[in-house]
Amino acid sequence: MTTTRTSTTRRSARGAALALLTGAGIALTPFAATASTGDAGGGGTGTVVTSTVVAPNHAAQVAVDTALAQQGKPYVWGGTGPGGYDCSGLTWSAYQAAGVEIPRTSRAQSTAGVHVDRANLQPGDLIFFYDPVGHVGMYIGDGLMVHSSTYGNPVAVVPVDSMWGYNTARRVA
Repeated sequence: MTTTRTSTTRRSARGAALALLTGAGIALTPFAATASTGDAGGGGTGTVVTSTVVAPNHAAQVAVDTALAQQGKPYVWGGTGPGGYDCSGLTWSAYQAAGVEIPRTSRAQSTAGVHVDRANLQPGDLIFFYDPVGHVGMYIGDGLMVHSSTYGNPVAVVPVDSMWGYNTARRVA
């Protein structure tokens, strides 16, 4: 009797190439290094982005880098940093650092710039939630956003889909 052994751990050519390139220090995605910190829910800690996200232009890049640098800082109602932020204070401060003037509140920010379809989001785009708008986060790519959600939860990177009530998105830079 002849038996055929099948491996349950097949490695694809793409996976092997990725492992080879990663071992050589070559990154193939805009997220070269990320680490999960647990809860990916809309309010709390999620993925800590530890490398630079590639944004479509210089202003968006500065805004994304500035927002990501605030990870772990506390939610502070009305906060615009540097010690803590509310949702729109985070996005406002990030774009201030990039030299781009946007309104201070999430509802007012939702009218700035130009509309972006959800399928066309780019790093730096602002994503708004609820109706009427009551929350904002900044898209960073790969279905993730950085935001300051609520009291007791620090500035964090979470999946966009972990937040309910998606409303619209705007490109301001």
